[in-house]
Amino acid sequence: MSITVRFFASIREKLGKDQDIIESKGISCAADVWNRSAQIPLPVNTLVAVNMEYARPDQPVHDGDEVAFFPPVTGGAR
Repeated sequence: MSITVRFFASIREKLGKDQDIIESKGISCAADVWNRSAQIPLPVNTLVAVNMEYARPDQPVHDGDEVAFFPPVTGGAR
Protein backbone atom coordinates (compact mmCIF):
# COMPACT_ATOMS: atom_id res chain seq x y z
CA MET A 1 0.00 0.00 0.00
CA SER A 2 1.08 3.63 -0.24
CA ILE A 3 1.29 7.10 1.27
CA THR A 4 0.92 10.27 -0.81
CA VAL A 5 3.55 12.91 -0.11
CA ARG A 6 3.21 16.57 -1.13
CA PHE A 7 5.85 19.29 -1.08
CA PHE A 8 5.11 23.01 -1.19
CA ALA A 9 6.88 26.31 -2.00
CA SER A 10 10.66 26.37 -1.47
CA ILE A 11 10.71 22.72 -0.38
CA ARG A 12 9.15 21.74 -3.70
CA GLU A 13 11.75 23.81 -5.54
CA LYS A 14 14.65 22.37 -3.54
CA LEU A 15 13.57 18.77 -4.12
CA GLY A 16 12.48 19.31 -7.73
CA LYS A 17 9.13 17.58 -7.22
CA ASP A 18 5.73 18.52 -5.88
CA GLN A 19 4.58 15.06 -4.87
CA ASP A 20 5.60 11.47 -4.42
CA ILE A 21 3.93 8.16 -3.71
CA ILE A 22 5.86 5.93 -1.32
CA GLU A 23 5.36 2.41 -0.05
CA SER A 24 3.91 2.45 3.48
CA LYS A 25 5.82 -0.62 4.63
CA GLY A 26 8.33 0.37 7.33
CA ILE A 27 6.85 3.86 7.77
CA SER A 28 5.61 4.75 11.24
CA CYS A 29 5.59 8.57 11.38
CA ALA A 30 5.70 11.71 9.24
CA ALA A 31 9.48 12.03 9.71
CA ASP A 32 9.90 8.55 8.20
CA VAL A 33 7.86 9.72 5.20
CA TRP A 34 10.20 12.69 4.76
CA ASN A 35 13.32 10.54 5.08
CA ARG A 36 12.18 8.04 2.48
CA SER A 37 10.85 10.56 -0.02
CA ALA A 38 13.23 13.52 0.30
CA GLN A 39 16.40 11.60 1.24
CA ILE A 40 17.90 14.67 2.92
CA PRO A 41 17.62 15.84 6.54
CA LEU A 42 14.31 17.47 7.47
CA PRO A 43 14.92 21.26 7.55
CA VAL A 44 14.40 22.95 10.91
CA ASN A 45 10.93 24.49 11.37
CA THR A 46 9.39 22.58 8.46
CA LEU A 47 5.62 22.43 8.88
CA VAL A 48 4.00 19.02 8.55
CA ALA A 49 0.39 18.11 7.83
CA VAL A 50 -1.15 14.65 7.93
CA ASN A 51 -4.46 14.38 6.09
CA MET A 52 -4.71 18.19 5.90
CA GLU A 53 -4.23 18.77 9.65
CA TYR A 54 -1.04 20.25 11.07
CA ALA A 55 1.02 17.64 12.87
CA ARG A 56 4.41 17.04 14.42
CA PRO A 57 7.11 15.04 12.63
CA ASP A 58 6.51 12.19 15.10
CA GLN A 59 2.80 12.00 14.16
CA PRO A 60 1.91 8.39 13.30
CA VAL A 61 0.93 7.79 9.68
CA HIS A 62 -0.89 4.90 8.09
CA ASP A 63 -1.47 3.37 4.71
CA GLY A 64 -3.54 5.70 2.52
CA ASP A 65 -2.59 8.89 4.40
CA GLU A 66 -1.46 12.10 2.75
CA VAL A 67 1.54 13.82 4.32
CA ALA A 68 2.51 17.36 3.29
CA PHE A 69 5.60 19.43 4.04
CA PHE A 70 5.69 23.25 4.02
CA PRO A 71 8.44 25.78 4.72
CA PRO A 72 7.87 28.03 7.76
CA VAL A 73 5.29 30.71 7.13
CA THR A 74 6.60 34.27 7.32
CA GLY A 75 4.85 37.61 7.37
CA GLY A 76 4.63 39.99 4.44
CA ALA A 77 6.15 43.44 4.06
CA ARG A 78 4.32 46.44 5.40
